[in-house]
Amino acid sequence: MKSLIVSHFFLTFCAVFISLSVSAQQKVIIYKTHKIDTAKEDFVVRMNKIGKAEAKRNDSLYRARKTELKQDELMESIKKTTQKAKDYLALGIDTLEIDTELTRVKKWSKLAGEGVFTNKGTSQTYRNLASTSNILQVLQNKINSNKKKVDNYLKDLIDFRYQLDSLNSNSALYVFPADSALLIKYLQRLGVAAKEIGPTDSLLRQAMLNVQVLQTQLNLEMVNLNSGLDQIEMYQKEISDKAIDREYPDIWAPVKLNRPFKEIVDFSNSKNKLNLLFYTQDHLDEIIILFLLILASTLYLISLKKKYIQRQLLHANYNGQLVLRYPFLSAVVIVLNLFQFIFPTPPFVFNALFWIFSAIAITIIFHKFITKHWMQVWLLMFMLFLFACVNNLILQESRTERWGMLVLAGIGVLAGLFALLRNRRKELRERWVIYFIVFVIILETASIIFNIYGRYNFSKTLVTSGYFSFVIAILFFGTIRLINEGLSLASNIYTQQDNILHLDYKRIRAKAPALFYIGLIIGWFILFGRNFYAFKLITEPLLYFLILERKVGDYTFTINNLLSFVLILSISVIVSRVVSFFASEPNPSIDDEEREIKVGLGSWLLLIRIGIISIGMFLAIAAAGIPMDKVSIILGALGVGVGFGLQTLVNNLISGLIVAFEKPFNVGDVIEIAGQLGTMKSIGFRSSIIDTWNGGEVIMPNGDLLNAHLINWTLSDLKKRMEIMLGVLYGTDLEKTKQLLLDSINADERILKLPEPTVLFQDFGESSISIQVHFWVGNFNDGIILKSDMLMAIDKVLRENEIVISYTTPEQEDDNVFNEDEQKGENEDENLQ
Repeated sequence: MKSLIVSHFFLTFCAVFISLSVSAQQKVIIYKTHKIDTAKEDFVVRMNKIGKAEAKRNDSLYRARKTELKQDELMESIKKTTQKAKDYLALGIDTLEIDTELTRVKKWSKLAGEGVFTNKGTSQTYRNLASTSNILQVLQNKINSNKKKVDNYLKDLIDFRYQLDSLNSNSALYVFPADSALLIKYLQRLGVAAKEIGPTDSLLRQAMLNVQVLQTQLNLEMVNLNSGLDQIEMYQKEISDKAIDREYPDIWAPVKLNRPFKEIVDFSNSKNKLNLLFYTQDHLDEIIILFLLILASTLYLISLKKKYIQRQLLHANYNGQLVLRYPFLSAVVIVLNLFQFIFPTPPFVFNALFWIFSAIAITIIFHKFITKHWMQVWLLMFMLFLFACVNNLILQESRTERWGMLVLAGIGVLAGLFALLRNRRKELRERWVIYFIVFVIILETASIIFNIYGRYNFSKTLVTSGYFSFVIAILFFGTIRLINEGLSLASNIYTQQDNILHLDYKRIRAKAPALFYIGLIIGWFILFGRNFYAFKLITEPLLYFLILERKVGDYTFTINNLLSFVLILSISVIVSRVVSFFASEPNPSIDDEEREIKVGLGSWLLLIRIGIISIGMFLAIAAAGIPMDKVSIILGALGVGVGFGLQTLVNNLISGLIVAFEKPFNVGDVIEIAGQLGTMKSIGFRSSIIDTWNGGEVIMPNGDLLNAHLINWTLSDLKKRMEIMLGVLYGTDLEKTKQLLLDSINADERILKLPEPTVLFQDFGESSISIQVHFWVGNFNDGIILKSDMLMAIDKVLRENEIVISYTTPEQEDDNVFNEDEQKGENEDENLQ
């Protein structure tokens, strides 16, 4: 700004000086013209030099100021970047925790390699390879997760380092002022900035070095894990290709390598615990869902059992009603056996726990239901199954285990023969059990032969698979029986469509056996096939087919995503319908308190159902990977559809929301529309259901329901005023009649004392005095019955007191006149004849 003022002053001075010189030149005589011109030229030259010098000086000042501003900007950027780097270092990843976990991974990897990479023994075992493979895959995921964190962290540190180096290398920082005072001041600023930046820069460099070392260790461990998995894959393929080749000497041959059996049991136990821990941690969400399903099933079965107890339909011996005997155990059996397939490639110890819990539950449920002989067979097979589970958890071959396998298989053959030779097949409720017993005998016999002649892996697979297949089959048969019983019992309770689920239980019960038996066969093959490596060779291409990305236009999807979309939507609809069950019209047999709670929730549960459907829709869209812009296009198209032809549908949907919020009526209310009485049974999204008193069900759109002139008899309470019309002959003592009527009404405890009953004399008729009797009942539903009882009581008391009831309406009198004329006409016709 100062330089601009100086320049302006200089230019003003030059202008004034030139004007004075010109005016003086006008007074100079002509003959001195040549000298004056020379003077003018000297003056112009001097002025040009002065102007150039001033311009150069101003340019230098401008450049200096520009450089100063640039330096300030650079130093400020350096400070901000340094502060960001400092904050990022303070909030960065916990390298110590990652290093600690890396140490644990190395320890677990070493344990997993026991019997596979170290202390191999004579040959590899399939169970040990499978267990080690599961552990290494989990460790690989852990290392991969930490590696991504470290890689991203190192990338960010490198970015900070690059930004700082880029700012520090800017040439503008090294342009120094010409003025010594300004130079000293600038050097002081540089020194202060260096002190601020130096520690952070050192920390940044050290962090980069530490992270690079950690990254190298993670990369090395990842290489080791990948190499181990590749080697295991090769071993498994080799065992599968040589399944029936000799691996060990005959069972009676001398032992070459004898590792202590206790040592084998110890490392097997450690591996199995590690497998169970890792799998439980990785699938905690699915386990929680499983417990919620068990809880929901238990509550449903308890509710069903209560209904049977209330209606006195429950048998003392639970014949045909075993599913209600122990609702929790039945829920455990049904849920564990149906939903065990939501867990992908579980380790054997995880599956074994499912089967053991289910088997114990089904043993308790069917206790004293099946005959003693078949219960003994089942218990024996279950004990052999437990020993087979323990045997399958031993991961390395030993001569002790082989002799144990031989005994286990031999007992299984004898138990199977015992079950068949007793000729008690007619007592079986499931004829297919016989085939599975035969299957056990065949597998155990083959296992004995292969075990004796050194085919250890194939023999072990056969001896365990035999018992597993039998127990799984029994569990599936029991599950199907419990489900069929549940459907049958539900169909008996809900024959009148008392529930809002609108499930045709009879139709489902008719189709369920075939569907469940097909599912049983497929599920049995899946669980049986998991014992063999060949099953993995079949399923991996199928899984690849499901997760393979496909493209239609700009949209990329997988079959797995589409299945998830359908599954989530189906679950949300089912959950919504289950919730609506609690909003249905209360059963008359339940107590008043439960009725009030259930009725009060009706409209709110409609909102909950809408929320469940909405959340399910968004989750399904997210699971399918559908972009939101595509969803917006669909909603826009729906908007156009509403404009053209869906106004009524949208009106009914919005009316449903209005009903839910305003609550002009609720589930269980007695309403009257167009003179027709009915009970509100359910309030749905689009329409509501009304139970008429003649047994029919009226399905009315919510829009029509709101627009109709509706009378709600039970909106605030259940009270109703009842009216009885009667007439007495002229000459009757009216005071006595009134008192008799009031005494009869007050004698009934079901009639409310407040408001008080009234007896009103209405009119003098042609042959009688008309009387109106008014009284209030506490429950609207009891009004008709109570009115009937009062008519009989009034008739009785008036007869006892010799008061004649004589009342005819004007319509009845007209009918009498008409009947008299008609009778006269008939008599005249007879006379003519």
